[in-house]
Amino acid sequence: MGRKKQSRVTLQEVAKHAGVSRATASLVVRGSPNISKETREKVLKSIKELGYIYDRVAANLRSHQSSTVGLIITEIGNPFFSELLVGVHEALDKEGYTVILGTTFDSPDKQDALLATMLEYRVGGVIMSPVPGSSPDMVERLKQWGIPVILVARKMLSEEPFDYVGIDNVAGGRIAAEHLIEQGHRRIAFLGGFSNSSVWTDRKKGFCEAIEQAGLEMDESLFVQSPATRQGGIEAIKRVMQHPQPPTGVFCYNDVVASGVMLGLKEQGIVPGKDVAVVGFDNIPESALFSPSLTTIAAFPDRLGAKAADLLHRRMKGDEEEAKKLILQPELVVRESS
Repeated sequence: MGRKKQSRVTLQEVAKHAGVSRATASLVVRGSPNISKETREKVLKSIKELGYIYDRVAANLRSHQSSTVGLIITEIGNPFFSELLVGVHEALDKEGYTVILGTTFDSPDKQDALLATMLEYRVGGVIMSPVPGSSPDMVERLKQWGIPVILVARKMLSEEPFDYVGIDNVAGGRIAAEHLIEQGHRRIAFLGGFSNSSVWTDRKKGFCEAIEQAGLEMDESLFVQSPATRQGGIEAIKRVMQHPQPPTGVFCYNDVVASGVMLGLKEQGIVPGKDVAVVGFDNIPESALFSPSLTTIAAFPDRLGAKAADLLHRRMKGDEEEAKKLILQPELVVRESS
């Protein structure tokens, strides 16, 4: 004879086991800060012993509110997004939210699938770094879903009715170019990233503004697009150093590209920081450990994540002001590579 299926443990049973009211047990599982440490530990011990599983989706439906939010980034392997993720989590944990994380790897189809899945889980809002070239159809769908959406680090190229938290990429590109020009460089390359990204477009804009203001020649052959990866940086620097008049300074789309650029220079017997100056963007923790240590533009990803999380929390609590754009100012961090 088959074994009788064990019935699901209820929250009422947890409360009775812990010697508290059901309302108190409910506050514990929802992460409320208004519970004493002793009571919280008692309830959590009962949950573990009884094997209780909190049905967050059902709870969201009952309350018509959600304590779950979606976070969509391009990839966890990029240290910039790892730092951003920490900022988001630290801010949302304080408010008792649960975060569902998804990575797109810059695939529009993957982005669409992630958004659909998050809606199935009744998320109350989404923080996302959109895939470059996201379609107008996707923008319309997000508007129709009627939940708060905060764009972080990346904008969409079209005007969108969503909050945005990011760094001033135009200023960052300008600062990087001005630093290299002040160091005496006259032929400066811009390597990495792709032009369908708002980040690339803005960084290039600031870079070009500084080049023009200094009265230098704008040589488009020194602008090489590539994946924003270490390998992309290696391939881009090999290509640009074959130029009849190679650059003496390089501005990289991000620090990961810059690490590849410096490796590529070394493979060609060129000393980064001595023969060719290199400047990155983001100031990821590893940039100080590169050899040579990397001059870069600090983009404060943890702060961006925290501000995006705070703004999402306010929206989910009923803040209905017009869409905001919160822009942080970048800072130059000078190290050995320039």
